[in-house]
Amino acid sequence: MVHALVLSSTVSLLVGLALLLAWRREPALRFPLYLGSAFLWQAVAPLGFMLWRSPTPAIHVSGLALLLVSGAAALTSLVMGCAGLAGRDLGRGGRWLFLGVLVGLGALLGRGVHLPMLASALLHVAAGALAIRWLWAGGLTDRLAGVLIVALGASQMITVFGGLATAEWQATATAVVRLALGLCLIDAAMRRIAARAQSAQERFVRLIERSHQGLGIMRGETVLYMNPAACRIYGVRDVAEFASRWRDATIPAADQALARERHRRLMSGEVDHEEWEADRQRVDGKPLRLRFSAWRVDWDGAPAEQIVVSDITREHNALRERLHQATHDELTGLPNRSALLQRLHEMTPQGRPFALLVLDVDRFALVNDAHGPSTGDELLRALARRLQSVRPGAVAVMRLGEDEFALLAGADDPQAAASDLAAALTEALVAPLAAAGQAFHIDVSMGIALHPLNATDPERLLRAANAAMHEAKRVPGTAVQWAEERFERGSGTSLAAEQALRSGIAHHEFFLVYQPKVAARDGALLGFEALVRWQRGGQTISPADFIPAAERTGLIVSLGREVLVAACRQQARWRAEGRRLVPVAVNVSRWQLRDPDFAATVVQLLDEHGLSPADLIVEITETAAMNDLDAIRAQLVALHEAGVRLSLDDFGSGLSSLTTLRSLPLTEVKLDRGLVEPLPQAEAKAVVQAVCALAAALRLEVVAEGVESPAQVAAASTCGCQALQGFLFARPLDAEAAGGWLAAGGQPAAAA
Repeated sequence: MVHALVLSSTVSLLVGLALLLAWRREPALRFPLYLGSAFLWQAVAPLGFMLWRSPTPAIHVSGLALLLVSGAAALTSLVMGCAGLAGRDLGRGGRWLFLGVLVGLGALLGRGVHLPMLASALLHVAAGALAIRWLWAGGLTDRLAGVLIVALGASQMITVFGGLATAEWQATATAVVRLALGLCLIDAAMRRIAARAQSAQERFVRLIERSHQGLGIMRGETVLYMNPAACRIYGVRDVAEFASRWRDATIPAADQALARERHRRLMSGEVDHEEWEADRQRVDGKPLRLRFSAWRVDWDGAPAEQIVVSDITREHNALRERLHQATHDELTGLPNRSALLQRLHEMTPQGRPFALLVLDVDRFALVNDAHGPSTGDELLRALARRLQSVRPGAVAVMRLGEDEFALLAGADDPQAAASDLAAALTEALVAPLAAAGQAFHIDVSMGIALHPLNATDPERLLRAANAAMHEAKRVPGTAVQWAEERFERGSGTSLAAEQALRSGIAHHEFFLVYQPKVAARDGALLGFEALVRWQRGGQTISPADFIPAAERTGLIVSLGREVLVAACRQQARWRAEGRRLVPVAVNVSRWQLRDPDFAATVVQLLDEHGLSPADLIVEITETAAMNDLDAIRAQLVALHEAGVRLSLDDFGSGLSSLTTLRSLPLTEVKLDRGLVEPLPQAEAKAVVQAVCALAAALRLEVVAEGVESPAQVAAASTCGCQALQGFLFARPLDAEAAGGWLAAGGQPAAAA
């Protein structure tokens, strides 16, 4: 009896462990786990049977409980395993099956042990029938497993009908059936594990064979395997064609030693993984750019190197093309400003001397205006070729933009090299350049900066050469200028002034002072000239320091409007204070007069402030009248018709003609200081007297500016000047002091 139980338990234990080992090999397959568990629970059942037969009540009950639990668990695990073997998933149904069997068998115990044993046998038979149905399509071994499960249930009938005396026979029969069932289930598990392995291998092979990435296995100089993608990349049909000459045929000679060393490190285990990019070539010589990833693997029982290859030739070439476009000029193909700065950043830290020459074509805009941009482009290409021919190989030529080029020359004596280069360029550009079927003679301006003499910083070196080039433009014809600190400083000062001017206008930092204009006869106040000043950083800035910048940048229009508004506002304030108003003269630039709405704007400002046209005098310079007569005539006529008086300032500083004076609706002329300063010299008096006679003939009043002595007063009055203005009477006054003059009827007040 004991031997039979031990045999049954041993068979169940061994089969269960074998199935669990199969599950450990392929954890994704759950059915070996369930089937192995079923057999392990059956291995426990003989122990429960022995305990159940004990006369001791506690041990007897424990054995009975163990029989119930092991029987229910074994049956449940067997059903779950067969379902999994058939590809079915019972989910949580197994839990409810276990509880149902356990409760059902436990309930039958109240009627004796034979009834639960019969129920267990019938349940195994039913489970076997269900397994046969599930596993019928799985082949002979699977069907046999279902039959053996039925036989397992039938073998339990031996004790049910033969009593406990036949228990030994039942244990032996059950052991035999379980062994056969276990062999069938182990076979089924191994077949499914092998099928999964085969499927995984086939998927892997399909993946490798169809991959766009190349994959190769190498050992030493021998190529063991290449997938089709690798063959396509290197331009071979198969590994046999490639294996014998792959390294010499595809790796540049300079890189072959490095490739062998990398292979040695991987094979020796010095490194686990290598990644790199390199230039390679197909067996037909076509260049490639490849990305590699390699590691050591076992291949046919020996170490080998596995390499994954990605062809990035297209992306690499596109990137190189974009980089070339970013660093080269499209028109000439020369390196551009970015490339120059990059070269300077590379060269300056080395400390070696070199020369930077910046060259600009003089009056290049005339070519575009006269012949069109296409001819201008062709001329620039011809110039680029000429520059490259001067010192080929020794000088780097770059185009910085439009008609500006740069040349870099390294030498132990950069000053001598730069002088020689400038002379060679001058000589080379004597001959005309051919463009659009024509010959063009050009002049250029060249600025030279030396490293490290002029600067050690790339940006400063380029600024120094640029500033020198702009200075060279002051000289007619082809000219060369060496960098000096004052050129760069002057450029920086001008730029700073322009930037500050914009800020000053935006923040209303400008104000007016007023210089009186008095009658030559008795010194009575006739009017004021409004002069603009700039208050910035606690200092008052002279117009001589900011008017040129305003003219150069076009800000003179905004500034001029600020002056007009301020003058009208102050006139309105004096009137509100009960002052007697006199005309205020405001200087107007030619750029303001070019505005077709200027006259209307002046009239509108007068109306807004409740002023009469007689309260304002518009002063224009002699230069504006001569150079912009046609452009400004309409605005001057409109102002005159509106009742605004017009004055010609700085008369005598230019070349005003009688026709100009006669054709403009002027009210007065103001003599330039250059005519008044020499008074009372006889020659000066004669000139002033002639001007006054001319003005009288044209019914124009004459104002003498810059009067600083009584002798000048007497001479100007004798010559016929009706009004005088200068420091002798008052320096420019602030608004309060000027208001004091008005209140005092023209007597001097505190100067500003």
